[in-house]
Amino acid sequence: MVDVVIPAYRPDEDLIAIIEALRDQTVKPTKIIIINTESKYLDSLIGKYPDVFKGSDGSSSVESVCLDIVNITKPEFDHGNTRNMGVARSEADTVVLMTQDAVPADERFIEELIAPLKTEGVAASYARQLPKADADITEILTREFNYPDETIIKSIEDTDKYGIKTFFCSNVSCAYDRAVFDEMGGFIKHTIFNEDMIYAANAMKAGYKICYAGKARVYHSHNLNGRQQFRRNVDLGVSQAEHPEIFANVKSESEGKKLVGVIVKELMKRGKLITVVHFGFVCFCRLLGYKIGKNYKKLPLWFVKKCSMSPGYFS
Repeated sequence: MVDVVIPAYRPDEDLIAIIEALRDQTVKPTKIIIINTESKYLDSLIGKYPDVFKGSDGSSSVESVCLDIVNITKPEFDHGNTRNMGVARSEADTVVLMTQDAVPADERFIEELIAPLKTEGVAASYARQLPKADADITEILTREFNYPDETIIKSIEDTDKYGIKTFFCSNVSCAYDRAVFDEMGGFIKHTIFNEDMIYAANAMKAGYKICYAGKARVYHSHNLNGRQQFRRNVDLGVSQAEHPEIFANVKSESEGKKLVGVIVKELMKRGKLITVVHFGFVCFCRLLGYKIGKNYKKLPLWFVKKCSMSPGYFS
């Protein structure tokens, strides 16, 4: 049995596409659990698409897939504990965590995503992310670099080979073995970011493996500007600074340099010089944000809160 958990905040039509795609899967989830922050935005979507949400009020569900919707307030949201709340509402032996903007690429998404969990020792399996139709060239190249089409099983012994990417396990779309999830105590209860990598690292330290399932695919990408990348990477740096037991001995910068080199080379080959300049600026914003986040304890609290995507985390 498989359930899907989706934290939502101001969801749009992507959530509709996800629900419909999940109902068309070769392996259908028994339940789609939506932990929604601020009810008015989801209420508006329900009013616009009542047939999609049939069954969310306790009436008969559509195509035998139950919708379970829970509304929470913004102060109650936490990247780790909100997802734990969703998993706790499931009785399935496999739970798929998704974000509200990751749309399954085909009807075999769940089938391919959960298949690696049958391999002994695999605790979680995450999907390949394909660029959406509106993705710009740098986002397309980034997805190609970070999400190849092969399947890879990683263990703690691969740290020298993969560096920081050893622990990469994106719950933009990720299946978890429920027994292992409960054994590990779920996601960290309070975190600004990276709850998925922290879980993966702890699972690996406990002797488990993580699989990148290249055949399980979702459409997920963002055309973030320099300011957005800056703030996102502040939170990334904060999360790493708060968990030196995981991140202190693995470098993030080397993998970032490799990504930049690959993308700049391809852009130059295509003659996109202006795009190279813009990409360079965005990369500078990312690096600056990351450095600020990594050193946030040395900086004034008001300044860190101003830079972060999640100022409420520091309250």
